Amino acid sequence: MPIHPTAIVDPGAQIDASVSIGPYAVIGPHVRIGAGTTVGPHTVIEGHTTIGRDNRIFQFGSIGAANQDKKYQGEPTELVIGDRNTIREFVTLHVGTVQDKGVTHIGDDNWIMAYTHIAHDCVVGNHTTLANNTTLGGHVELGDWVTIGGLTGIHQFVKVGAHAMVGFQSAVSQDVPPFMLVDGNPLAVRGFNLVGLRRRAFTAERIAAVKQMHRLLYREGRTLDDARAAIAKLVETTPEAAPDVALMGNFLAAATRGIAR
Repeated sequence: MPIHPTAIVDPGAQIDASVSIGPYAVIGPHVRIGAGTTVGPHTVIEGHTTIGRDNRIFQFGSIGAANQDKKYQGEPTELVIGDRNTIREFVTLHVGTVQDKGVTHIGDDNWIMAYTHIAHDCVVGNHTTLANNTTLGGHVELGDWVTIGGLTGIHQFVKVGAHAMVGFQSAVSQDVPPFMLVDGNPLAVRGFNLVGLRRRAFTAERIAAVKQMHRLLYREGRTLDDARAAIAKLVETTPEAAPDVALMGNFLAAATRGIAR
């Protein structure tokens, strides 16, 4: 096991033999780390934290620390991190709370840049990109393929739908529907994430359906209920986009803070 002699690894930690741990890192007793993961110098991994395979954790990270909820009394809540994530310098990832699901969960293949903070009970999907100084309040949910610009703050309990993109230095206090392109303070919808969809090989028909969903939500003066009903009918003319229409419909039905307009 390539553990630097200056690292402090509690005997109770479950570390795969292939894990690399750098100088002066500290690993707590309830930590589990999967094969192929590397832990950079001076990183602290504590709490009930489970880390999957082939993650790259850079120096000075704080992973699995007690959350910053004043109600937290040291309950054995968790942080669960999937596979193949890149976690850059000075990232802070906290355990959950018993007031919610008790778990902060980060999926697979995420690119989490320097100084990002992911608070208690957040759910981060797969293939997301969180640029420097992204700050997620407690209970935030990010769908797959979400991109967040640097210096952006996301209010607690906000949901950002799959394939959405949030621009640099934005203040996000309402839910952001899937596929949308938003930025600013106050936040505004600027369009839909056409470049991202093309990069993910969306067909012309699916992109056209997303464009129509954007139009129905934001360009025709409809009420939200009317827009939802019209969006649901898009499957009749574009059956190929049925999963995208379902994604949007389910998101709008579950929105709790109102949607960004």
